[in-house]
Amino acid sequence: MKNRVRDLREDHDFTQQQIADKIGITQRKYSYFETGTQQLTDEFLTKIADVYNVSIDYILCRTDNPKVNK
Repeated sequence: MKNRVRDLREDHDFTQQQIADKIGITQRKYSYFETGTQQLTDEFLTKIADVYNVSIDYILCRTDNPKVNK
């Protein structure tokens, strides 16, 4: 399965620490999200989608269209 969380971060040239700071968690916890060691909660999934301005469905690989439908 694709890891869109990691791909988005790398595509935007952010470090794990930078994204962790943006969403209010530790770098270690963010690392667990990227590796799949810990499941993304609804709260952090929403925060990550907001940081990148993409849909949650895109992050979850339910669509290849990153645009947020409003």
